[in-house]
Amino acid sequence: MQLGWIGLGNMGVPISLNLLKAGYSVTVFNRTASKASELIEAGAILAQSLEELVQSSDVIFTMVSDDEAVKDLYFSKGLLDSAKKGQVFIDMSTVAPSTSQQVYAAAKEKGIGFVDAPVSGSVAPAKEGKLLVLAGGEEETFNSVKELFEPMCKMSIYLGESGSGSNAKLAINLLLGITVQGIAESVLFAEKQGIQIEDMLTIINESAVGTAISKMKTPAILKDEYLAAFALKHMAKDLRLAKETGELNAIGNSAYHTYKDALDGELGEMDVMAVIKELRSKK
Repeated sequence: MQLGWIGLGNMGVPISLNLLKAGYSVTVFNRTASKASELIEAGAILAQSLEELVQSSDVIFTMVSDDEAVKDLYFSKGLLDSAKKGQVFIDMSTVAPSTSQQVYAAAKEKGIGFVDAPVSGSVAPAKEGKLLVLAGGEEETFNSVKELFEPMCKMSIYLGESGSGSNAKLAINLLLGITVQGIAESVLFAEKQGIQIEDMLTIINESAVGTAISKMKTPAILKDEYLAAFALKHMAKDLRLAKETGELNAIGNSAYHTYKDALDGELGEMDVMAVIKELRSKK
């Protein structure tokens, strides 16, 4: 298959590299062409326009920042207008299920396949090819492209009709947001009672409640440095989408407001674990 990739952010580059390493021909496009340099060196082809990329590809991946960017790409910039019957588009962005369903409906009218396939995992799993792909759309379409997910993930799961992948992504990120806030609150509570942060993190990580995320974020908490692996602004956006999609319960609502306040407090470009700085500022 000839593959196209649109959107070369922190996740798009390593995923595209893994597709190239697996032997696929990949054409890329990004508004800032310089972001494609590493991929070009690895053998990717740089398209000069979206239309050129679509015309040369059988399957086109998109991975952009939010709902507005997805709608702009597929509708305002005419991505679907350039498409040919029988092509498949795979959107790996984290967006509202309604946005995925809107693009799916427009694609279906043109005889084009569309799968919403956001991923669970951040930059490190993307580099290692250990993401979790959460897919929604027509099962036949998913099966036709399932092999393409293998170089980038440890598992791809078909979840049902269009929007199901997006719903699952909001659900898992809701748990992620709650978990990260919980780690932060536990650490701050212990610190206030005179427990050393390093000792408390050891207790968390060695206990039954220790998780991959608590271990992953321990160095950042100890250094009080939050270089973004998954930016806090994205978590705030995902919790907003979850709240708009379905009613949140008490803990979910707490997380939504905490991350919103952190975003308003200009912590958005930091890692999601920087929520601890927001909580500390309220003590």
